[in-house]
Amino acid sequence: MNLEPLATFHVELDPILDLGDSPWGRRRVINIVGGSFEGPRLSGDILPGGADWQVVHPDGMASIDTRYTLRTHDGAHLYISTSGVRHGPREVLDRLARGETVDPAEYYFRLFCRFETGDDRYLWLNRTLAVASGIRTADAVRYDAYTLT
Repeated sequence: MNLEPLATFHVELDPILDLGDSPWGRRRVINIVGGSFEGPRLSGDILPGGADWQVVHPDGMASIDTRYTLRTHDGAHLYISTSGVRHGPREVLDRLARGETVDPAEYYFRLFCRFETGDDRYLWLNRTLAVASGIRTADAVRYDAYTLT
């Protein structure tokens, strides 16, 4: 098994909507307002309208659950879903929550990515699993995705 670079994603976000504590943790919804992605076989724009339906657990770990739509440079539409975790020392997570710039080496942010499309040019994505390493900024997430070969 190898990792092959797929694309770097820059996902632009609205401010966090805090729904409060639920039986599973603190529920937050973070709407996706746009962005872009660029890689050797995949590039284009992130369309507004998706979100991260996130749960923050008592220990500060965030369970990531995103779904959104991509439009490739050549006009194909792709559905992407990611699931993952972000965790680290409490003071580092507090700095992230305040929107401060934090070195990604200070926390763990990893994702599993799945794709879906009916466009013939990108059917290979339906059979492809990807993993990613992420960085959270005040108003965006950036992650580098790699296909598992």
